[in-house]
Amino acid sequence: MEELAEKAGIPVRTVRFYRERGLISPPRREGRIAWYDDHHLARLRTITGLLERGHTLTGIADLARTFESGRDVAEVLGLGEPTEETPVRLTPEQLADYFEGETTPENLAAALELGYLATDGDEIVHISRRLLEVSSQLVREGVPLAAVLAAGRRVREHADALAELFVGVLESRGDGTEPPQLRPLARAVMDAELSMALDRRLRRENTDEPPRDPAP
Repeated sequence: MEELAEKAGIPVRTVRFYRERGLISPPRREGRIAWYDDHHLARLRTITGLLERGHTLTGIADLARTFESGRDVAEVLGLGEPTEETPVRLTPEQLADYFEGETTPENLAAALELGYLATDGDEIVHISRRLLEVSSQLVREGVPLAAVLAAGRRVREHADALAELFVGVLESRGDGTEPPQLRPLARAVMDAELSMALDRRLRRENTDEPPRDPAP
């Protein structure tokens, strides 16, 4: 414990306190010797980083329990399945930097449930760099992360329906293979349709006038 505390740059009593609070896992024991490893050191540095960003110990404990109950990255990504998305590996501190003040246990639990986040040892994995960047930008623009996640849940439902539609078109070819142009063509159709839908919606909002008071 003394060696661990020295490497982490914190007092031994602090390490002991964190262990009593369940913030770090028990050491591996060989007889009367307790062995700590790099996982314990990484957790201590994470705790220090989150405290420096204003998180409380109670909040950090909640975050730790949320991540430890999350799905494994292999379960979320699937093994051997093709994907065009690039996963991003993050420390809890880096995730907090993306969504400063919004990484609550509730939001993290929702992201885990949606499959946006997964765990891989001491690391957090975001399923898609593009989704990470876009959702972070929305939060920086003032949209609460809870609203972003709620919208993501609805988008997921519509995206699944659209994927089923395009796969049905694919199956109409009869040979069951995916042509290389299927994904870019599907994206092009959806980009165009979404752009036109936004035009229609914004045009309606701009032309709607509030009711006028009747003339005296």
